[in-house]
Amino acid sequence: MEAPHYSAVIPVFNEEGNIEPLARGIKETLEPRGVPFEIIFVDDGSHDGTLEILRRLHMEDPRVRYIRLDTNCGQSTALWAGLREARGKVIITMDGDLQNDPHDIPLLLDKIGPFDVATGWRKERRDPWLKRVSTKIANWVRDLVTMEQIRDTACGFKAFKRECLEAIIPFDGLHRFLPTLFRMRGFRVCEVPVPHYPRRYGRSKYNIRNRLLRGVMDMWGVRWLKKRRISYEVEERSGCHEDCL
Repeated sequence: MEAPHYSAVIPVFNEEGNIEPLARGIKETLEPRGVPFEIIFVDDGSHDGTLEILRRLHMEDPRVRYIRLDTNCGQSTALWAGLREARGKVIITMDGDLQNDPHDIPLLLDKIGPFDVATGWRKERRDPWLKRVSTKIANWVRDLVTMEQIRDTACGFKAFKRECLEAIIPFDGLHRFLPTLFRMRGFRVCEVPVPHYPRRYGRSKYNIRNRLLRGVMDMWGVRWLKKRRISYEVEERSGCHEDCL
């Protein structure tokens, strides 16, 4: 199979109602671009019909790939597992709940080139009020602690160049801090307003406890990493570099 130009990576947990329309929408969006692509679903230990649907979709179209984790490891682990499988020059990440429409992927891809990373900004959230309020609080505190200004850092809808993977340090909670990690390594990041839709199938896996309380610990870890990172630029070199190694 020809090496893909795009890799779409989608962690899923008990999303049997969303997988087929999501895969179909991604194919409808990427096929007109005329370059090879792959869709990688990461089944994070689902116990509904998710795995059976993924097996069938792969048999029908080998561009739809999947990996199955042996237990429910959480979104960060599932995302990292999928990113390690991705082969594309440009990587697209999405949540598996269809609250981002795959037909909106071009909004992000059109920014790749001038920018290394395009991260979605759910300007008008279509979530219950408690989730919207908790997210606003979490984003405000996260920006304060990590010394960044990202309006929606936890939005799973992103596109970035493959070389940005070198900025990712795998830890539980990384999916909430990708824009910060990218910027720490000098990559150009832009926020793109994207439509947000109500969940049609399944239910949210997050609540106040696992969004705010765990996030507080993670953000202090990222702040420590940001302040303690090694950063330098070479001003002059004698001429012996890669060939001497």
